[in-house]
Amino acid sequence: MSSIPCPERLLLGPGPSNLSTEVREALASPMIGHLDPAFLALLDEVQAMLRTLFGSEEAWTLPLSATGSAGMETCLINLTEPGERVLIGQCGVFGGRMREIVERLGAQPIVIEAPMGESVPTQAMLDAIERERPHVVAFVHAETSTGVAQPVESIAHAARSQGALVVLDCVTSLAGMPVRFDEWQIDAAYSGTQKCLSCPPGLSPLAIGPRALERMRARKRPVQSWYLDLSLIGGYLSSKRVYHHTAPVSAIFALYAGLKRVIGEGLEKRFERHVDAHRALVSALTPLGFQFPVNDQERLPMLNAVVPPYDDEAEVRRRLLLEHDIEVGGGLGSLAGRIWRIGLMGENACRESVEKLVRALESFT
Repeated sequence: MSSIPCPERLLLGPGPSNLSTEVREALASPMIGHLDPAFLALLDEVQAMLRTLFGSEEAWTLPLSATGSAGMETCLINLTEPGERVLIGQCGVFGGRMREIVERLGAQPIVIEAPMGESVPTQAMLDAIERERPHVVAFVHAETSTGVAQPVESIAHAARSQGALVVLDCVTSLAGMPVRFDEWQIDAAYSGTQKCLSCPPGLSPLAIGPRALERMRARKRPVQSWYLDLSLIGGYLSSKRVYHHTAPVSAIFALYAGLKRVIGEGLEKRFERHVDAHRALVSALTPLGFQFPVNDQERLPMLNAVVPPYDDEAEVRRRLLLEHDIEVGGGLGSLAGRIWRIGLMGENACRESVEKLVRALESFT
C-alpha cells in the first residue's frame, strides 16, 4: 500500500495512460547503479526492442533521459545548424513547437500549415520540398492536440530524393499504430513512454538512422545543448560506457517491462486492439450527441478528438474526475473549450474503458 495519498484514476486523457501490473512491479525493483553490468545488459535489450517498435533493423535506438518534447528538441538540434532551412508540416500544437525550436536554434523554418483537425496536404509538402530544398523535413505522425493522423511515406520519400533528412514525431503513435522507420525512409524519430507504451512519463525513445548519424558527424559546430548532444550520449551507450549522466534506472526498468508486454502481445494485435476501442467509442458516444470532427480516414484510434454536447464542457470533465475518477483531456490552443481529447492508449485501449466512460456520462443525464 502506497503511503502517498494518490487516487486511482482511469486516465482517458492525452497522457499519461494507466500502467500495467508488470510496469508497476518493475518500478519497485531494487535500485542498482547505472553502470552495473545487470543494468547495462537490460539497457541493451531495451534498445533492441525499440528497434522492433520503430520498425528498423539498422537505426541506433535509445531511451533519452527526458520527455517527448526533449526528444523533439534533441532530433532537431542535432541535425540542424544555424541558417539551415527546415520544412515543418504543422497541423496542431506540436508542429508549432517544432517551429519554435527551429527558430531558437537560429535556423530558418518554412512552415506548411493545415487547419486544426486536418492533416497537412501531402502535395503542399511535396511542392515545398522541391521549391525550398530544405536541409531537414519535420512533421508529426500523430498530432496529439487534434487527433489527426498524418500520411508519411510520400513526404519522406520526396525529402530523401532531395537529400533532406526526415524527422518524425511518433510520441502518440509508437506502439499504438504502425511506425515503419526503414520502409518510410525516416532519418530520426522520437516518442514518449507515457502514451501507448503505458509507462511513466520521463523517457523519450529515439531512433536515429545512418544518414542522420553521418550528418551529426559532419557538423561544423557543436550542438547547442551539452545535455542533448547525441554524440556525447552515444559514448555512454557504446561499448566504452563513457559517463555522461546518471540514467534513470527505475524508469528504464519500467520501460523494459512495458516493451516486453508490447512485444509479447504482438504489434499487429495491439494495433487492432486500439482500432477496436476507437470504433467502440464512436458507436457509444454518437448517440449521446458527441461529434467527431476529424474525418474517418485521418482519425487517430488512440487519441480521439470529440466535440461534446455540453454548454460547460470543463464542468463535465471536472465531474468525471471528481465523481468517477475518470480523466478526459480538454482542447489545446484554438481548440481549448471546444473539444475533448479522449485517449484510448496502451492499457486503456479496450472496450471496458469505453463502457466506464459511457456509464459515467449517462449518470449526468
